[in-house]
Amino acid sequence: MKSLLLIRHAKSSWDNPTQNDFDRPLNARGLKDAPMMAQRLLERKIKIDAFISSPAVRAKQTCSLFMQTFKVDETIMQLQSQLYLAAPDVLMQTITGIPASISSAAIFSHNDGITEFANTLTNTSVDNMPTCSVFAVKADIDNWKDFAKAKKEFWFFDYPKQQL
Repeated sequence: MKSLLLIRHAKSSWDNPTQNDFDRPLNARGLKDAPMMAQRLLERKIKIDAFISSPAVRAKQTCSLFMQTFKVDETIMQLQSQLYLAAPDVLMQTITGIPASISSAAIFSHNDGITEFANTLTNTSVDNMPTCSVFAVKADIDNWKDFAKAKKEFWFFDYPKQQL
């Protein structure tokens, strides 16, 4: 059984309107939401073996804050350039390339692609993945290369403003 957590980056700053989109950092709310959402995963007793992120500043910062909450060495963060504004097919290629030894992977990426991709996985769909939301599925496979054709089971969907 493999577990996949799709995580949209936390809220980013628009303080500098001339700043390149790739370089936008998290704003104050994003810096608060990311550790809170990571803590919610810990409370669910979720383990993450691989932290795979877009290299965009806001995604990388979100991933870093999750790793700090999980008390994981940030040197294991995998930055994959194709995850910046990735389309659903690129997200699938990334996932099917995860080593079989990984049981649970977290992918940190962007809208619109991450919402579109989440909606292809199971019968559960979401209108929009808000910033710092987590869409989680499980697949009964031994190897990530089989993920595309595997039957996937919706696990949960959570986001910062959701009342628990």
